[in-house]
Amino acid sequence: MRWIFGIIGLILGAASGGVTGAIIGALIGVGLASFILHLDKRASSQWADQDAAASPDAATQPGVPPITERVTRLEHEVALLRRQIAELKGQSFATASPTREASEPVAQAPVRGLAPAMAEALPAVISPAPAIAPQPEAVPAPWPASEPPPLAPTWADQAVAAARDWLLGGNSVVRVGILILFFGVAFLLKYAADNSLLPIEFRLAGVALASIVLLVIGWRLRDKRPGYALVLQGGGVGVLYLTVFAATRMVPLLAPGAAFALLVLICALAAGLAVRQNAPALAFTGSAGGFLAPILISTGAGSHVALFSYYALLNAGIFAIAWFRAWRMLNLLGFVFTFGIATAWGALRYEPALLASTEPFLVLFFLMYAGIALLYALRRQVSLKHYVDGTLVFGTPLVAMGLQAALVRHIPFAMAWSAAALAAFYLAVAAWLAPRRARLGLLFEAMFALGVIFITLAIPLAFDGRTTSAVWAVEGAAVVWVSVRQQRRLALAAGLLLQLAAGVAFGLGQLFEGATAGWPVLNSRYIGALLIAAAGVFSGWRLQGKAEARDWLKAAPGLGIAAAVWGLLWWLGSGSAEIDRWAWRLRSEIVDRPDIPLNAAFAVLTAWVAHGLRRRLDWALAEWPALALAPALGLVAITACGHWVPSPLAGWGGLVWIASVALAFVLLRRQERDVEDAVLAPLHTVLFWLICGVLATEGYWRLNAYVPEGTWSFAAWAYAYGALLALLAGAGWRIRWPIARFERAYLLWGAAPLAVLLWLWSLAGAASDGNAAPLFYLPILNPLDVAQLLVFLAIALWMRRTALQRLVPEPALIGYAVGATLFIWANAVLLRTLHHWAHVPYTADELGNSMLVQASLSMFWTVLALAVMVAATRRASRALWFTGAVLLGVTVVKLFLFDLSRVAGVERIVSFIGIGVLLLLIGYLSPLPPKARAEEPV
Repeated sequence: MRWIFGIIGLILGAASGGVTGAIIGALIGVGLASFILHLDKRASSQWADQDAAASPDAATQPGVPPITERVTRLEHEVALLRRQIAELKGQSFATASPTREASEPVAQAPVRGLAPAMAEALPAVISPAPAIAPQPEAVPAPWPASEPPPLAPTWADQAVAAARDWLLGGNSVVRVGILILFFGVAFLLKYAADNSLLPIEFRLAGVALASIVLLVIGWRLRDKRPGYALVLQGGGVGVLYLTVFAATRMVPLLAPGAAFALLVLICALAAGLAVRQNAPALAFTGSAGGFLAPILISTGAGSHVALFSYYALLNAGIFAIAWFRAWRMLNLLGFVFTFGIATAWGALRYEPALLASTEPFLVLFFLMYAGIALLYALRRQVSLKHYVDGTLVFGTPLVAMGLQAALVRHIPFAMAWSAAALAAFYLAVAAWLAPRRARLGLLFEAMFALGVIFITLAIPLAFDGRTTSAVWAVEGAAVVWVSVRQQRRLALAAGLLLQLAAGVAFGLGQLFEGATAGWPVLNSRYIGALLIAAAGVFSGWRLQGKAEARDWLKAAPGLGIAAAVWGLLWWLGSGSAEIDRWAWRLRSEIVDRPDIPLNAAFAVLTAWVAHGLRRRLDWALAEWPALALAPALGLVAITACGHWVPSPLAGWGGLVWIASVALAFVLLRRQERDVEDAVLAPLHTVLFWLICGVLATEGYWRLNAYVPEGTWSFAAWAYAYGALLALLAGAGWRIRWPIARFERAYLLWGAAPLAVLLWLWSLAGAASDGNAAPLFYLPILNPLDVAQLLVFLAIALWMRRTALQRLVPEPALIGYAVGATLFIWANAVLLRTLHHWAHVPYTADELGNSMLVQASLSMFWTVLALAVMVAATRRASRALWFTGAVLLGVTVVKLFLFDLSRVAGVERIVSFIGIGVLLLLIGYLSPLPPKARAEEPV
């Protein structure tokens, strides 16, 4: 190879600087080749070491150094031992101590790296000497264990040493001779041209004939003297190149076309000889000459199509050689020349109009050298876990991508498609290599990594920053998947951090980038957030839902839950934001807040998707969002009430709410297979409350719209809640599912808050004046009192159905609360009647100062006391009789302390006379019941 580089340097030097330039170029070429060969020798040594380590013999002998290192070390040890033996023989008779004592330090001196065979042979070489009289003053000095390791040589030292080894190693005479022959031929051509000794045609023909003779002789000696034969053949090829160059450029005897054809023939001849004789240096010479041929004979007016076609032919030859031989230097030569000259041409001559005639050659060259890298790996018969030809494997796509960027820079999205095509190519190659991972493991990983890199690069070339961040999150999820399969913690951390960084970058993009154009849902903003959510949920499933991850890493379930929550939050946040951003387009006079029913529909969609994932993936964690549907719908309803949304069931919003509730019940029915009743029962309760709240709100707004006057709107709450409670306690309990199935969830926990709410409404109704406008007010037959009667009926049915008195610790309290509520309502009916018929203002001050109101209350309380005490006498209930007596006593106290001082005239007369008569009736009609029955409850 040194003389090949020497020939190339000679030709280039002669073309630029005559004889002096030729000599300098030849020397530079030889030095460069020596340095390259030295590096290649070191790489080959490393490959041999790795092959030895991978072989069965090496596996059975751990710690055995490489063969070249062992030979060098043993040679050094032998020389050292010989010197030591010679010195020991000279000192054996001058030593005062016995031979045994003198020889022990030598035999026991540690010699680093000493082979076992050499250690065994040492005692035989040092024979015992006869005993000598002791001489104390003579003490032998101990030998050093080993010489210190030499300093690492610099690259200049390595180059000089490599040149010295080439010149002095092997057949030095032949190598020096062929080098001097080149100089002689160059001087002959120069001298003949300067002095016109012979016609130039004869001179060049003679040189060509001599080169052919060298080729023939080298071919004839290929079996007897292979090294000598290859030197002669290489010299012949070099002289032929030099002759054609001289006949074309120095003396214009050959036309460029003819010279080009001759150079192609020489190149093919050299390649054929190299393959036939397994001589990479000869192939290197032929290929180098072939690549230099267009440059040497170029006139500057050629076609780039012809140039690249010729290079495609040369690369096809290199590809064919790579099919049979793993010659790395030849592959690198073609790679450097092909893409180097292509880059130079592109920088000087390329125009966008030449794209159609240039792009196919770039694609062809890329495929060729990608294939050569694969062939090189296959032909080496060594797993690429030990070595990867990074120049071809990684350099080819990077150089091709750079040239592609220069070619298509004027075409929008061309680079994105190019990167996607490269990603598809490398992923396909990785899929092809997957079954061969045992031998080509690192090459498979390199192909897969290149595919991932280019698909990652394609995303920012095609989309904006938000979508890019989102797809990077998907890539992070893919890394998580691979890390779990291959059990790599570092890759797992990288995948999770990549998703986190993608989410942060997406959020920052939301702040700094403008509004997103496009359609609802089908825009980069929402799709990007959706991809981040999907990546998080997928990572959570792989880490928490799969036994493979749980068995490998103890922290995997916790990381999975965190990733799944991360994905769910992105899903919910992006969906709600998208609804808020586009819902205003659906706003109308009927549906004032379309975002409310849309959020309800989104909650249902989320729950059903989660339920589907739970069934499809057998992932229990996915069921939790589905279980949260009823609370989510309740939260949406509360939001609607907080915004004071009128008529939530109006228009298409009513259909959405009906469908949402129906689908929620269907989902609860399906969840009974996998979820315990203790979890589902509260959800039924929440769903029942949701129905009551939505219907009551709808009733309020509907009555308020039709009858805005009076107490109709206030009574609407009692109508809705009272009717629902009455239906639930009446005929509702006969419904097998869901009421009978979850009886306590509906009749107790669902209905009890409803009954309490109605009771509070009844107490609050006492403060209302009962305005029945536009109707005339009638006691009992007005919207407020009718609603009150409905409330009493519903609560009575519910108490009877649930046997409430047996559920509370103090049953008497229920009776007291019922009696007090009826008493308050009866007084309110009286006061509202006086307000409407006697025109007494319905305020606390006016009612307290009215003599008519006070006299009426005294008479009314006495009548109530009479009724209670008569009923107590008939039931023989002392407790109920005392209740009436207390009310009667309060009335008498009020009569003397309050009415006597404030009430005057006819009202006072009627009050006292009426109460007196009633007291006489009470004493006659309602005597105190017997004491034996006094302990019965009211």
